[in-house]
Amino acid sequence: MFTSKKVFAGAVVAALISTVGIFPAEAAPKNQARAVAQPDWLEQNLDNPKVRIIEVSTEPGIYERGHIKNAVKFVWHTDLVDTVNRDIINAKNFSKLVQKAGISDDTTVVLYGDKNNWFAAWGAWIFNIYGQKDVRVLDGGRVKWEKDGRALTTAVPTFAAGNFAVSKGDKSLRATLINDVLPIAKKRVKADLIDIRSADEYNGKVFAPAGFQELAVRAGHIPGAINVPWGLNVNSDGTFKTVAELKKLYADKGVDGKQNIITYCRIGERSSLTWFVLSEILGYNVKNYDGSWTEYGNSVGVPIVNNAGTIWGAA
Repeated sequence: MFTSKKVFAGAVVAALISTVGIFPAEAAPKNQARAVAQPDWLEQNLDNPKVRIIEVSTEPGIYERGHIKNAVKFVWHTDLVDTVNRDIINAKNFSKLVQKAGISDDTTVVLYGDKNNWFAAWGAWIFNIYGQKDVRVLDGGRVKWEKDGRALTTAVPTFAAGNFAVSKGDKSLRATLINDVLPIAKKRVKADLIDIRSADEYNGKVFAPAGFQELAVRAGHIPGAINVPWGLNVNSDGTFKTVAELKKLYADKGVDGKQNIITYCRIGERSSLTWFVLSEILGYNVKNYDGSWTEYGNSVGVPIVNNAGTIWGAA
């Protein structure tokens, strides 16, 4: 069901390069993992032709009010998904999208966004599915960049078309209900299933957080799932916790990377952040279940654990 995840090779440079100018793409990111871009490094690579910055935010108009210099806007619910069928963007459309953004096979892609990088992480997941070799998420995202007083611009960049060649979608990164999730729920297969939603969602007290429109007609969680809310992965300023802290967080829940892992939430966006932490920072074998609770909780005949006993439609 899973394929072995590539192992990061080589030592990581101990500190960020501090000289002025265009920095090499392999400048040291945080946590001894190449997947996290530090604000200082990005600030000194804004004009690096080998680096492309992508903003994936959810608040309408936030990009237009100001964004990181040379950042290209991707809209998660139109650019990174199929707008008719419930699915991720297909390979053909993804190729057009990223080539238009000036992305080539050797481009370092740095994603950031609002809401603690939820949809930036979703974007990173999509880029990895389609074979981009160097994909990073900006530590702290848009919120920390702004709080640090770093510059924003309203200028919208244009770039010459890139030559990124999309690979066949990597099925080792994406979980499906029938092939991956149900066998675990029915105890036919052993894997660590991580529900990253709030405790109230996990226990069935609420069907979804207040204000969210994507709902399921059943509350609770998938049998066997461990509840590790996504917010535990980050510090108060939105930056990722250290490797040691993250390993302990999951080890304390019985997750040490020795078993395959599946992450899920409500529609797959929050769980993509946990996927990023476990897969790209810690190097574990992880699939993100983008069907998540809105698929599982609306499916007929699947087993559910509802600790709160909440009933759909009850007064």
